[in-house]
Amino acid sequence: MGPLTGLRVVEMAGIGPAPFCAMLLADMGAEIVRIDRTARADLGLDLGSDPRFDLLRRGRKSIALDLKKSDAIAATMRLIAQADVLIEGFRPGTMERLGLGPDECLMANPKLVYGRMTGFGQTGPEASRAGHDINYIALSGVLSAIGRKGAAPVPPLNLVGDFGGGAMFLAFGVLAALFERGRSGKGQVVDAAMVDGSAYLSTAIHGMTALGLWQEGLGSNILDSGAPWYDTYATSDDKFVSIGPVENRFFAELLVRLKIDPGNFPTQHDRSRWPDMRNRLTEIFRTRTRDEWCEVFEGSDACFAPVLTLSEAPQHPHNRVRETFVDIAGVTQPGPAPRFSRSQTALPHAAPVIGANAQEILRDWGFSPDELDGLRQSGALSDNKSEAAA
Repeated sequence: MGPLTGLRVVEMAGIGPAPFCAMLLADMGAEIVRIDRTARADLGLDLGSDPRFDLLRRGRKSIALDLKKSDAIAATMRLIAQADVLIEGFRPGTMERLGLGPDECLMANPKLVYGRMTGFGQTGPEASRAGHDINYIALSGVLSAIGRKGAAPVPPLNLVGDFGGGAMFLAFGVLAALFERGRSGKGQVVDAAMVDGSAYLSTAIHGMTALGLWQEGLGSNILDSGAPWYDTYATSDDKFVSIGPVENRFFAELLVRLKIDPGNFPTQHDRSRWPDMRNRLTEIFRTRTRDEWCEVFEGSDACFAPVLTLSEAPQHPHNRVRETFVDIAGVTQPGPAPRFSRSQTALPHAAPVIGANAQEILRDWGFSPDELDGLRQSGALSDNKSEAAA
């Protein structure tokens, strides 16, 4: 089920943004075959032996191949030759050294969309270097704008580089290439880089900077905690609430809900009075609990919301009605998004044990029982579930 039903994707096992991109496609109904390693690799984060908790691998099938063996490379190429999309997140040159680079794959499958996910891109002086989200958003300039005045820049988890600037742009690029293929009949390479994507996400900020409406330096602007009316505040029970009434009418609504006389309060855009405004708001929000403030702002347009923890968010009434979070194999997690009026998505299944679907995959993709046995005997294939989970 889902709008991408019928789309066949081969995913080369990796970490972070490439798996998240594959998860997005799987959640929308694509058939994803993930080519996992036959031995556990150093992925920087040990999620244990229970695949239910490896949420980024949900919704696909797994085959474990030893890509050091020629039989495994040949089998991988045979899968790629039948796929619509390939997703890989290795350093530049790795797939080429395996004999699975774009030239070879597009020769075998001219309609293939070859999706490549890296931090710095396939070209450029930094292309071959190792890095992580924090490094990529540092180079794009985004990290320099996130944090409070007088403090160091704060990494926004790994949401901006890995998932926003990386996975989402790779998914967008893959779908754009598939749309173009519908006209040309030809595949192509999608070079998605987290530096590029995170820079792209900051487009509006660059516009405000050029216009003189955004100052470089932390905590000095309307969206970076500089404005006291776009920030979080502690409550009497040591929890937090958020406010963000950017528009004048919403700011006026905030004052009404807080029972503040506008005549005795700084005007919204008088930067010289922002410190006074912040002190006043800090004092006011400290007078009630977070839940009490939720009651005060119930149904208002003051741009208010409680700051929920990750464990609290699934229980919020709005999220429950929308089914924003779902339960898959006993693990609460965000559900597929966005929603569609006709092409309803199914609930994803939990990630399989590595290599667990080898027989099913090879059968469905045209391998004979003898060929399956040959891959096992050569050591190219591992579908021993107990070994794969170890």
